[in-house]
Amino acid sequence: MADKATSDVSLTRLSTADADFDASLNALLAWEGVSDADVRHRVDEIIAAVRTRGDAALVEATNRFDRLAVSGVGELILSADRLRQAYAGLPDEQRDALAHAAERIRVYHEHQKPESWHYTEADGTLLGQQVMPLDRAGIYVPGGKAAYPSSVLMNAIPAHVAGVREIIMVVPTPDGVLNELVLAAAHLAGVDQVFTVGGAQAVAALAYGTETVPRVDKIVGPGNIYVATAKRAVFGQVGIDMIAGPSEILVVTDGGTDPEWLAMDLFSQAEHDEDAQAILVGWEREHLAAVEEAIERLLPTMEREAIIRQSLAARGASILCRDRDEAVELINRIAPEHLELSVAGPRDWLPGIRHAGAIFLGRHTAEALGDYCAGPNHVLPTSGTARFSSPLGVYDFQKRSSLIECSAEGASALGRTASVLARGESLTAHARSAENRIEP
Repeated sequence: MADKATSDVSLTRLSTADADFDASLNALLAWEGVSDADVRHRVDEIIAAVRTRGDAALVEATNRFDRLAVSGVGELILSADRLRQAYAGLPDEQRDALAHAAERIRVYHEHQKPESWHYTEADGTLLGQQVMPLDRAGIYVPGGKAAYPSSVLMNAIPAHVAGVREIIMVVPTPDGVLNELVLAAAHLAGVDQVFTVGGAQAVAALAYGTETVPRVDKIVGPGNIYVATAKRAVFGQVGIDMIAGPSEILVVTDGGTDPEWLAMDLFSQAEHDEDAQAILVGWEREHLAAVEEAIERLLPTMEREAIIRQSLAARGASILCRDRDEAVELINRIAPEHLELSVAGPRDWLPGIRHAGAIFLGRHTAEALGDYCAGPNHVLPTSGTARFSSPLGVYDFQKRSSLIECSAEGASALGRTASVLARGESLTAHARSAENRIEP
């Protein structure tokens, strides 16, 4: 049976031995989705306005929601010179850290880049696949409560590596406040244009285009509930990366890692927002208790204590399982966005792990390193969608075309097969088109 720890943190304790464990875990993992009917209605109105009135509607929405007073879209454009100025003006430590992270992200994603391929059959028929980049990608970068230069790097660099011709970035600037690190990251990542707009109106502008904002082929990047709802609404008009839910971490421990390390690893995701989820799994009861004690002791030292406390109370948990095999079962059932294997011999676990966005191997691999500078992308599937989704990558900014070139001999041979199948489907024109190429 689920119960609450006696500490002030109120971390939910579960045990796989409990009779109601399955129901308790399902309730813990439940996430209702990105929006309700009221949010969808408001988003639909914003999208319709931008579609019909273009720049004027974009300016009106931006002034309203970001508390600005601009008279035209021209005031919402940041030039390449402004981005360079932001990069040059950073303190040396920040500029060096940003450049180091960017280079590691770029090198990792270069390894992802797929190539076109083809093969030729004995009769001379060529079959293959041509890989081409998107023409234009839209990058949404959150603003407001927090600014994320790391999101700029993680979204724009794969697009750049993929060969995307033009990268458009949108970032809200509530009350006109610009974040220099975000602008510097845009310069470093090769962003071509930046518009200081956000919310559903920015998504609509990217999806349909306005007199000033160019229409893109795909929109990527995280945002609030209105951004997520708008991305879902415009999907089909443009591609999107995913509908992201709250941040998640699942930490599996064998009892050998410093409890304070694990407490801070759980905090690292819980501090994102009150809906974030941090779960600890292990089979050493005393070690789980030690981590809970560290959580209670360290929490008052955190700047975002209130957010962490609410996140852990609402959606956090400590799960006692029987052994390693049961831990693996839990991993695949939860399909976490971030999985920390804080165990000895973590690579030995990999063959059994089918569902996880990113896997952090060993006691020294904090998830936070992946957020910023390890190299792999931090845009990851959430809410169990790691069962069928993958991290953002170069492949998200490319598309594939099939190649078919038949020799006369190949067309004749394939034509006979196609004819039989087409006539079986009563598609006579298909059949006769194929039969025209059959050699007597």
